[in-house]
Amino acid sequence: MEKRTARLTILIDPKKKAIFEELCALDDVNASQKVRQMIREYIEDKLGKNWRDGVF
Repeated sequence: MEKRTARLTILIDPKKKAIFEELCALDDVNASQKVRQMIREYIEDKLGKNWRDGVF
């Protein structure tokens, strides 16, 4: 688990945001948790599961 956090601000269509939040609620996660999960999966897809051991 990460010890520090940084803020990521994005602009999104209000309708898409509402739908996204509804879908997240169905999975019993909030939007921030889902976005963090998607970012983590994207990084792992590009760099592998051991990406934390790398230069980044």
